[in-house]
Amino acid sequence: MERDTPRRQEYRARINRAVDYIEAHLQEELSLEAVARAAYFSPYHFHRIFSALMGETVNQFVQRVRLEKAAFLLRAHPTKPVTRVAMECGYQNPAAFSRAFRGSFGTTPSEWRNVRPESSKDGTAQGKMGKEGEDPEQYPSWEDSKLQSQLPGRTTMPDIKPQEVRVEDLPETTVAYIRHVGPYAGNQALFQELFGRLFAWAGPRNLLRFPETQILSLYHDDPNVTEERKLRLSVGISVPPDTEVSGEVGKLTLPSGRYVQALFELLPHEYGDAWDAVFGGWLPDSGYLPADGQAFERYLNNPKDHPEGKHIVEICVPVKPM
Repeated sequence: MERDTPRRQEYRARINRAVDYIEAHLQEELSLEAVARAAYFSPYHFHRIFSALMGETVNQFVQRVRLEKAAFLLRAHPTKPVTRVAMECGYQNPAAFSRAFRGSFGTTPSEWRNVRPESSKDGTAQGKMGKEGEDPEQYPSWEDSKLQSQLPGRTTMPDIKPQEVRVEDLPETTVAYIRHVGPYAGNQALFQELFGRLFAWAGPRNLLRFPETQILSLYHDDPNVTEERKLRLSVGISVPPDTEVSGEVGKLTLPSGRYVQALFELLPHEYGDAWDAVFGGWLPDSGYLPADGQAFERYLNNPKDHPEGKHIVEICVPVKPM
């Protein structure tokens, strides 16, 4: 379990404000921006912070709490129409509510009222809803603040830890890139193919000047928010500002500013845990908040030269004082 420092407590307090906001507005259409504002976090990185600390995405949390509240209301108010329960829990479409409920509890909302909790798909339902024959009104409502202590906050972070963490002011950097739209997680062949095309363009232009040239990957969307087929990835290299680009090669600018740079040695499947180690492990204890701006990976070696085939990489995130 991570050490509960005052700075981490501040992060937890902000996440609790987000949770409070969600539970107070379950009937409404909840946007990521509104939830982030309630927590006093920038929307740009809020989703990753929430996921790292809570162990589930904002959307997963919202859907779970809505369905669990619905399950409680169906038993607590057996004469209340299912459609009304659905609307009180944020579902405007009864058919969508029924599908989601069945997916979570293994039965329809109407059947749920007459099914013993032990027979439901959700093994914890009996503890939440009470045993048959007991008065459901004795159980606290989901709006009860005492339930805050029962939220499934993440108690452990990944075993992966950064070998070194620096916070420095970085200069403005011009990046020539090739962009991919679609799935990319764990696809080493895709990254090799993209970088191969970029290097084939950059080599004849004398733009590969190692070690000065930086090799980067920029992730423009959060995979926990954006559909996989719409995810945008840019693989790039640092270039002089006046570099001319055309065709599939584009150019963007990473602004100057203060960045945390966390150094890792990773196998390909460990990248997600490394990002969580930054957002859920280091940041909450750091005295910094993630600032609006592009986070990126900076690669420092060729994995083929590493004795264990590991990638030496820095995860770089713009930050501001808490």
